[in-house]
Amino acid sequence: MLLSCLSSCPIEHEIIVCDGGSTDGTVEIARRFGAAVVTSTTGRGTQLSAGAATAHGDVLLFLHADSKLHSQALFELDRTLKRKPEIVGGNFRVKFDEASFFCRAVEALCAVLRRLGMYYGDSGIFARRETYDAIGGFRNLEIMEDVDFVLRLERHGRTCCITDVPMLTSIRRFKRRSPLGMLVLWARMHISFALGVPNSQLAKIYDSRSTD
Repeated sequence: MLLSCLSSCPIEHEIIVCDGGSTDGTVEIARRFGAAVVTSTTGRGTQLSAGAATAHGDVLLFLHADSKLHSQALFELDRTLKRKPEIVGGNFRVKFDEASFFCRAVEALCAVLRRLGMYYGDSGIFARRETYDAIGGFRNLEIMEDVDFVLRLERHGRTCCITDVPMLTSIRRFKRRSPLGMLVLWARMHISFALGVPNSQLAKIYDSRSTD
């Protein structure tokens, strides 16, 4: 879904897929859509960092494989950064692919958090290359790599949220969890991260409650 959206966009861009040793045909599918494939050890931060190291552009956009990019997203991103050179990075407004009450409530929560300077990988994080390098890129974290990156990105300069063209994100991660369980896990992860709990322990906390 994501690769199809990206490959059909006429604005100049490159597609890079970082594979952490998958066995589900990811590499073959990526190459079929004209993507460059980079391999790395497993770990979200490690894979994102490996992909960024291969990129040649002056703007980096990091996407989750289960998200769908709006047909005008790259145009809007390019237009925004050209019109506002002070913007160092940001994200897209999150919209889930199901119109349930819970999904709409989470979307509203994400909007509130965005005004406080917090957003996540499933909203499509972007940064100018010079900014990405200046803040040290993604760290080799197993989990919460997006939170760690966003905190540094927000401190570096002005960011923006592109709202006109939302990032459509899959709700599959919610399917096997109760709404209360999701909120409790989210709160526990953030509190533990803020308290400096080792990342390996955070990954165990997440895995103990996750079926992804």
